[in-house]
Amino acid sequence: MDDKTMEVGCHYLLTATREFMRLKALAEKAIDQISEERRLNAVLDKESNSIAILMRHLSGNMISRWTDFLTTDGENPDRNRDGEFESAGNMNRSELMVIWNRGWSCLFRTLKSLSEDDLTRRVTIRGEEHSVMEAIQRHLAHYAYHVGQIVYLSKHLESEGWKSLSIPRTKTNSNPSSPFLTLSVLRFSLILPERSITPALRSSANASM
Repeated sequence: MDDKTMEVGCHYLLTATREFMRLKALAEKAIDQISEERRLNAVLDKESNSIAILMRHLSGNMISRWTDFLTTDGENPDRNRDGEFESAGNMNRSELMVIWNRGWSCLFRTLKSLSEDDLTRRVTIRGEEHSVMEAIQRHLAHYAYHVGQIVYLSKHLESEGWKSLSIPRTKTNSNPSSPFLTLSVLRFSLILPERSITPALRSSANASM
Protein backbone atom coordinates (compact mmCIF):
# COMPACT_ATOMS: atom_id res chain seq x y z
CA MET A 1 0.00 0.00 0.00
CA ASP A 2 1.52 3.34 -1.05
CA ASP A 3 1.76 6.34 1.28
CA LYS A 4 -1.21 8.16 -0.26
CA THR A 5 -3.47 5.14 0.03
CA MET A 6 -2.35 4.61 3.62
CA GLU A 7 -3.17 8.22 4.46
CA VAL A 8 -6.63 7.88 2.91
CA GLY A 9 -7.19 4.69 4.92
CA CYS A 10 -6.01 6.37 8.08
CA HIS A 11 -8.26 9.34 7.40
CA TYR A 12 -11.21 7.00 6.93
CA LEU A 13 -10.58 5.29 10.28
CA LEU A 14 -10.27 8.68 11.95
CA THR A 15 -13.49 9.90 10.35
CA ALA A 16 -15.41 6.73 11.21
CA THR A 17 -14.20 6.89 14.80
CA ARG A 18 -15.26 10.52 15.04
CA GLU A 19 -18.74 9.69 13.75
CA PHE A 20 -19.18 6.79 16.17
CA MET A 21 -18.08 9.11 18.99
CA ARG A 22 -20.58 11.74 17.86
CA LEU A 23 -23.41 9.21 17.80
CA LYS A 24 -22.56 7.95 21.29
CA ALA A 25 -22.38 11.45 22.70
CA LEU A 26 -25.58 12.55 20.92
CA ALA A 27 -27.53 9.68 22.43
CA GLU A 28 -26.07 10.34 25.88
CA LYS A 29 -26.91 14.05 25.70
CA ALA A 30 -30.49 13.06 24.93
CA ILE A 31 -30.66 10.42 27.66
CA ASP A 32 -29.22 12.89 30.17
CA GLN A 33 -32.27 15.09 29.66
CA ILE A 34 -34.69 12.35 30.77
CA SER A 35 -35.78 13.78 34.10
CA GLU A 36 -37.59 10.71 35.47
CA GLU A 37 -35.99 7.28 35.25
CA ARG A 38 -39.33 5.60 34.58
CA ARG A 39 -39.41 7.41 31.24
CA LEU A 40 -36.41 5.39 30.09
CA ASN A 41 -38.73 2.39 29.99
CA ALA A 42 -41.74 4.21 28.49
CA VAL A 43 -43.15 3.06 25.12
CA LEU A 44 -45.38 5.09 22.81
CA ASP A 45 -47.40 2.03 21.72
CA LYS A 46 -47.16 -1.77 21.76
CA GLU A 47 -45.02 -1.83 18.59
CA SER A 48 -42.54 0.76 19.83
CA ASN A 49 -39.29 0.33 21.72
CA SER A 50 -38.34 2.21 24.85
CA ILE A 51 -35.06 4.07 25.25
CA ALA A 52 -33.93 1.26 27.56
CA ILE A 53 -34.64 -1.39 24.93
CA LEU A 54 -32.80 0.60 22.25
CA MET A 55 -29.79 0.97 24.55
CA ARG A 56 -29.73 -2.77 25.23
CA HIS A 57 -30.16 -3.61 21.55
CA LEU A 58 -27.33 -1.33 20.45
CA SER A 59 -25.02 -2.76 23.08
CA GLY A 60 -25.90 -6.34 22.18
CA ASN A 61 -25.31 -5.62 18.52
CA MET A 62 -21.94 -4.00 19.19
CA ILE A 63 -20.67 -6.81 21.37
CA SER A 64 -21.72 -9.36 18.74
CA ARG A 65 -20.45 -7.43 15.73
CA TRP A 66 -17.15 -6.13 17.08
CA THR A 67 -15.90 -9.08 19.14
CA ASP A 68 -13.31 -10.98 17.06
CA PHE A 69 -14.38 -8.66 14.24
CA LEU A 70 -11.85 -9.87 11.67
CA THR A 71 -12.05 -13.59 12.35
CA THR A 72 -15.64 -14.58 13.17
CA ASP A 73 -19.11 -13.89 11.79
CA GLY A 74 -20.65 -10.73 13.21
CA GLU A 75 -23.68 -12.60 14.49
CA ASN A 76 -22.36 -14.34 17.59
CA PRO A 77 -24.22 -17.62 18.24
CA ASP A 78 -24.43 -16.71 21.93
CA ARG A 79 -26.29 -13.49 21.23
CA ASN A 80 -29.97 -13.33 22.22
CA ARG A 81 -31.16 -10.66 19.80
CA ASP A 82 -34.86 -11.27 20.46
CA GLY A 83 -34.23 -10.85 24.16
CA GLU A 84 -32.81 -7.38 23.54
CA PHE A 85 -36.28 -6.28 22.41
CA GLU A 86 -38.11 -7.67 25.42
CA SER A 87 -39.17 -5.29 28.16
CA ALA A 88 -36.23 -4.08 30.21
CA GLY A 89 -38.47 -4.08 33.27
CA ASN A 90 -37.55 -1.16 35.45
CA MET A 91 -33.82 -1.02 34.88
CA ASN A 92 -32.42 2.21 36.28
CA ARG A 93 -30.14 4.65 34.53
CA SER A 94 -26.96 3.31 36.13
CA GLU A 95 -27.70 -0.28 35.13
CA LEU A 96 -28.48 0.76 31.58
CA MET A 97 -25.32 2.85 31.29
CA VAL A 98 -23.18 -0.13 32.30
CA ILE A 99 -24.73 -2.19 29.49
CA TRP A 100 -24.47 0.75 27.06
CA ASN A 101 -20.81 1.45 27.76
CA ARG A 102 -19.89 -2.21 27.51
CA GLY A 103 -21.00 -2.24 23.88
CA TRP A 104 -19.28 1.00 22.93
CA SER A 105 -16.06 -0.06 24.64
CA CYS A 106 -16.02 -3.21 22.50
CA LEU A 107 -16.53 -1.15 19.35
CA PHE A 108 -13.80 1.41 20.10
CA ARG A 109 -11.34 -1.24 21.26
CA THR A 110 -11.71 -3.04 17.92
CA LEU A 111 -11.54 0.16 15.86
CA LYS A 112 -8.31 1.08 17.59
CA SER A 113 -6.81 -2.29 16.65
CA LEU A 114 -7.52 -1.86 12.93
CA SER A 115 -4.87 -0.72 10.49
CA GLU A 116 -5.16 0.81 7.05
CA ASP A 117 -4.32 -2.60 5.54
CA ASP A 118 -7.36 -4.15 7.25
CA LEU A 119 -9.90 -2.01 5.39
CA THR A 120 -10.00 -4.27 2.33
CA ARG A 121 -10.06 -7.52 4.29
CA ARG A 122 -13.27 -9.56 4.12
CA VAL A 123 -15.57 -10.16 7.08
CA THR A 124 -19.04 -11.70 7.33
CA ILE A 125 -22.22 -10.54 9.03
CA ARG A 126 -24.97 -13.18 9.19
CA GLY A 127 -23.08 -15.03 6.49
CA GLU A 128 -23.01 -12.03 4.14
CA GLU A 129 -19.51 -10.99 3.06
CA HIS A 130 -18.33 -7.38 3.33
CA SER A 131 -15.06 -5.55 3.17
CA VAL A 132 -14.07 -4.11 6.55
CA MET A 133 -14.88 -0.64 5.24
CA GLU A 134 -18.32 -1.77 4.08
CA ALA A 135 -18.98 -3.35 7.48
CA ILE A 136 -18.01 -0.15 9.29
CA GLN A 137 -20.35 1.86 7.05
CA ARG A 138 -23.15 -0.64 7.67
CA HIS A 139 -22.75 -0.27 11.43
CA LEU A 140 -22.58 3.53 11.25
CA ALA A 141 -25.90 3.61 9.40
CA HIS A 142 -27.52 1.14 11.80
CA TYR A 143 -26.40 2.95 14.93
CA ALA A 144 -27.39 6.36 13.54
CA TYR A 145 -30.88 4.95 12.89
CA HIS A 146 -31.35 3.89 16.52
CA VAL A 147 -29.64 6.94 18.01
CA GLY A 148 -32.15 9.04 16.05
CA GLN A 149 -34.93 7.05 17.70
CA ILE A 150 -33.42 7.67 21.14
CA VAL A 151 -33.22 11.41 20.48
CA TYR A 152 -36.80 11.52 19.15
CA LEU A 153 -38.15 9.62 22.16
CA SER A 154 -36.21 11.78 24.60
CA LYS A 155 -37.49 14.96 22.98
CA HIS A 156 -41.06 13.65 22.98
CA LEU A 157 -40.93 12.54 26.61
CA GLU A 158 -39.38 15.76 27.90
CA SER A 159 -41.47 17.97 25.62
CA GLU A 160 -41.27 21.62 26.72
CA GLY A 161 -38.27 20.93 28.94
CA TRP A 162 -36.20 19.70 26.00
CA LYS A 163 -32.94 21.52 25.20
CA SER A 164 -31.95 21.33 21.55
CA LEU A 165 -28.90 19.25 20.68
CA SER A 166 -28.33 21.16 17.46
CA ILE A 167 -29.05 24.71 16.30
CA PRO A 168 -32.46 25.65 17.77
CA ARG A 169 -35.30 26.72 15.53
CA THR A 170 -35.14 30.40 14.48
CA LYS A 171 -31.52 30.59 15.73
CA THR A 172 -29.68 29.61 12.55
CA ASN A 173 -28.15 33.02 11.88
CA SER A 174 -27.13 33.61 15.49
CA ASN A 175 -25.49 30.16 15.82
CA PRO A 176 -22.99 29.77 12.98
CA SER A 177 -21.78 26.51 14.46
CA SER A 178 -23.72 23.81 16.24
CA PRO A 179 -23.37 23.70 20.04
CA PHE A 180 -23.39 19.90 19.77
CA LEU A 181 -20.12 18.18 20.45
CA THR A 182 -16.58 19.35 20.26
CA LEU A 183 -14.27 16.34 19.91
CA SER A 184 -10.59 17.10 20.23
CA VAL A 185 -7.65 15.31 18.66
CA LEU A 186 -6.71 14.32 22.20
CA ARG A 187 -9.88 12.25 22.40
CA PHE A 188 -9.17 10.71 19.01
CA SER A 189 -5.76 9.65 20.30
CA LEU A 190 -7.50 7.66 23.02
CA ILE A 191 -9.20 5.65 20.26
CA LEU A 192 -6.77 5.52 17.34
CA PRO A 193 -3.12 4.52 17.60
CA GLU A 194 -0.86 7.58 17.86
CA ARG A 195 0.97 6.52 14.68
CA SER A 196 -2.28 7.17 12.82
CA ILE A 197 -2.54 10.82 13.86
CA THR A 198 -0.38 12.42 11.19
CA PRO A 199 0.06 16.24 11.10
CA ALA A 200 -2.30 16.42 8.12
CA LEU A 201 -4.99 14.42 9.90
CA ARG A 202 -4.50 16.40 13.11
CA SER A 203 -5.10 19.58 11.13
CA SER A 204 -8.12 18.06 9.39
CA ALA A 205 -9.66 16.92 12.67
CA ASN A 206 -9.26 20.35 14.25
CA ALA A 207 -10.71 22.07 11.19
CA SER A 208 -13.79 19.88 11.28
CA MET A 209 -14.71 20.79 14.83
